[in-house]
Amino acid sequence: MLTVDPSLPAVLDHKLPQKPQVAAKMEDVPKLVKEEASRRDEKYQQLAEAEKNKGKVLDRKFQELLKKAKEEPITKPLKDIDLD
Repeated sequence: MLTVDPSLPAVLDHKLPQKPQVAAKMEDVPKLVKEEASRRDEKYQQLAEAEKNKGKVLDRKFQELLKKAKEEPITKPLKDIDLD
């Protein structure tokens, strides 16, 4: 439900509709627990794989930036006094 001020194009208040709570049947609980465990394990595997690849990605980025830094000529930085 939205409460809108007609003089201002603004929403003053909003409320989400209440969802009826569906109680799980006792027969379905073991199935739901197994499904939740499998989702949790899958999510953990994805995070573990991302963490493994994180080191490789950072190493690759470092190597590319190092190569780029070696290719750039070394110049003496300008000082404020040199500009006068």
